[in-house]
Amino acid sequence: MEMKKTHQNLLALDGIVNVILGIVLLFFPAALANFLGLPEEINYFYASILGAVLFGIGIALFQERSRLGKGSAGLGLAGAVTINLCGSLVLIGWLLFGGLDIPVRGFIILWVVAILVLGIGGLEIFSGALKEEK
Repeated sequence: MEMKKTHQNLLALDGIVNVILGIVLLFFPAALANFLGLPEEINYFYASILGAVLFGIGIALFQERSRLGKGSAGLGLAGAVTINLCGSLVLIGWLLFGGLDIPVRGFIILWVVAILVLGIGGLEIFSGALKEEK
């Protein structure tokens, strides 16, 4: 069964956002964190965000595993939704309840990231892709 063009575009958009965010996290120098107004690594902020994403990836892998015998489609949109929701909801939790001592520009950047990732997950859910992957 061929994937809808909309779903292909959503996977590409999601992939681009995740690759960019992954590169930034992998090579995140302290000077850049300071410039962007993001929290220093004196708390568990980055570890918990990474943990949320890894948790989402783990759940997505179990979802893909359940497709065995039905033809693998890679992680797919169901996995992408899981990862996006885990990461964005933990980030939103930090922003609302984490008591982060960061400048306004840091809050703005983090809220933009949280809303962007949550929004992509929402688009994937409402595109109907989850129904098609079953």
